[in-house]
Amino acid sequence: MAATASKPMTVADFCTELGIARSTFYDWRAKGRAPRCLKLPNGDLRIRRTDYDRWLTSLEDTA
Repeated sequence: MAATASKPMTVADFCTELGIARSTFYDWRAKGRAPRCLKLPNGDLRIRRTDYDRWLTSLEDTA
């Protein structure tokens, strides 16, 4: 089993990968523009890699 492929991304991972500020992620999330997140019992958020990839694909410009 590939641990990296199945391990959900942290908010920090997501922000680093896209080169955005953490505040931008939370702004997008509040506006419903961020990928689907998992909320852990301790309140931390995680993003499944499959949800992240699907979200990125949905942003592609078809022009």
